[in-house]
Amino acid sequence: MRIRNRIALQFSVIVASILMLFSLIIYLNSASYRQEEFYERLKNKARTTVRLLIEVKEVDKNLLKIIDRNTITALLDEKVLIFNEHNQLVYSSVDDQVIRYNPTLLAQVREEKEIETYSGDNELIGLYYTESGQKLVILASAYDKFGRSKLRNLGYTLLWGLWGGISVTILLGVYFAGQSLAPIDRINRQVQTITAHDLGQRLDEGARRDEIDQLAVNFNAVLDRLNRAFEQQRSFVTHASHELRTPLAALKSEIQLGMQQRLSPEQYGQMLENLMEDTERLIGLTNSLLFLARTLESSNQMPLTTLRLEDLVFEARDELLAANPGYTIGVDYETLPATETETMLKGNPNLLRRVVFNLLDNACKYSADQTALVRIGTDTSSCRLIVEDRGIGIPPEELERIFEPFRRGSNAVGYHGFGIGLSICRRIAELHQGSLLISSMPGRGSTFTLLIPHLGVAQTR
Repeated sequence: MRIRNRIALQFSVIVASILMLFSLIIYLNSASYRQEEFYERLKNKARTTVRLLIEVKEVDKNLLKIIDRNTITALLDEKVLIFNEHNQLVYSSVDDQVIRYNPTLLAQVREEKEIETYSGDNELIGLYYTESGQKLVILASAYDKFGRSKLRNLGYTLLWGLWGGISVTILLGVYFAGQSLAPIDRINRQVQTITAHDLGQRLDEGARRDEIDQLAVNFNAVLDRLNRAFEQQRSFVTHASHELRTPLAALKSEIQLGMQQRLSPEQYGQMLENLMEDTERLIGLTNSLLFLARTLESSNQMPLTTLRLEDLVFEARDELLAANPGYTIGVDYETLPATETETMLKGNPNLLRRVVFNLLDNACKYSADQTALVRIGTDTSSCRLIVEDRGIGIPPEELERIFEPFRRGSNAVGYHGFGIGLSICRRIAELHQGSLLISSMPGRGSTFTLLIPHLGVAQTR
């Protein structure tokens, strides 16, 4: 069932239920009021009759019958019967006794003093009269033709009103549901025209005042992210192909040179060294690409353990200094930890060690004195690692894109690297619900700040 029809149906059912309940309440209240009003009229008739018969000496039974028959307010099929304490009929407003009664009914009236019941289709009341030394039971009944006719007309009116109300509700529900969902139909038509080869189209966002407009805004935001992701993927493939082509082309050139010419042993040795250098470069680039691809996997598959931030720093520092003895790395605390657990975090040791290693390596590599300054700190929510260098820095206009794969500063042309390390570092930080920030001044150096949630904060997320 389409949403428009479902909404119209649900709305119609709700309105129909309300109308039916409202109509039922009106009908039942009217029926109860009619019955109470008619019973009251019967009571007044019964009291008037017995008082005329007992208290007015000038009125006898025959005269009272004449009065009852000629009363303007006489009711349809009206009957009044009066019984004495021996259940003998003292007075009847009609010649034939039509009211069905038995001693049980009379006894019930004497016990309850007043009853309201039915005699066939007629309403019947029973009163116990004990004035002027008399102990009488009065039974009065009649058929409320006018009241029941009004109640029947009210029922017909309510039924027709209910039917008309439900019909109008269904028609208006379908119409207004269609009007309300028309923007969604328009969005569906627009979405059908968007393909992977044409992500530049955007949905009409309207006035951005209702939920449908907000849906279009959010969908456009998703398209923007998808477009950026595709652009990054295309850029990644282009740069990766270019970076892989360079060492492969060098390898091919060296091999062709060795095949076309006869070289001396020294020249062959130099060729092998060149081949080894290009091979190492190719292996390093391939490993970086594979590592970057692994960091793009789901964080749910990443094994986590409890770690201490300073342990990661010292392990990465020792590994880097073993490979580059000429580097200098200074480590200090911003403020000494108040407790042993203040620098504890939950993460993957291999990935986080790779982040620290890359940051330290970049700091030393781009500094003229090959020195990196490391400070460890904490705040109420995160462990903080700050890596500073006095290197070449990064131009301000390039800071926003420095974390993209294969993106390097324009002043880093003479330095070895692939432009992948920082993108790997930021991705790993995000996998740990953290962040990697940068501030830099060309010619004065750069400062990288790694923020990872505390152990307790990470567990609650």
